Amino acid sequence: MAIRAEDLHKHYKTGGQTVKALDGITLEIKDGEYVTIVGSSGSGKSTLMNILGCLDTPTSGKYFLDGKEVGSLSDRELSEIRSRKIGFVFQSFNLISSLTALENVELPLLYRKIPKTKRSEIALNALESVRLSDRALHRPSELSGGQQQRVAIARAIAADPQIILADEPCGNLDSRSGAEVLEILDNLSKNGKTIVMITHNEDTARKAQRLIRISDGKLTVG
Repeated sequence: MAIRAEDLHKHYKTGGQTVKALDGITLEIKDGEYVTIVGSSGSGKSTLMNILGCLDTPTSGKYFLDGKEVGSLSDRELSEIRSRKIGFVFQSFNLISSLTALENVELPLLYRKIPKTKRSEIALNALESVRLSDRALHRPSELSGGQQQRVAIARAIAADPQIILADEPCGNLDSRSGAEVLEILDNLSKNGKTIVMITHNEDTARKAQRLIRISDGKLTVG
């Protein structure tokens, strides 16, 4: 099992009140499964994604990633999991404007201390897989939104993680660019990657093998 969550709760204090962002989430995602979590703004989907990506911790409940309970891990171990097991794709691309596409894709490999020559080879192959090797030396400002998101996907897959977490990956794209991104995610799924995508868009959500709805911090399968 790639992901298993047991009775996750996440509470925030705001203005003297307690907000229940997550209210008893129990969830299992198998290795190689392609799942979308769909919900409106404020439903809790981004909070859930942050916990699944080891970027946040629940107030209570247990979260297991690849069989290990995340709550028992040190900060160093969590950082290692994020760099080796999980690839992140964000709505806003999160590319560094001063770096070329190739250099952006190399970043997770740099953190893993992979030598420069090997780093460049891996990054170029990742760009080739998203059909952008001819834009390797372009900076983000020289790329369209769809191309920037494809660079972001190349960066996410460069270190060969088993799990890809995609947070509204088509949210800032036109329909054609969004379709290209979804095709890439579909191909990654067919090649055995575990894909978890969150979205508010029903059409986007239906591209996955399984759709899970979230509302008021609770899940509804269907």
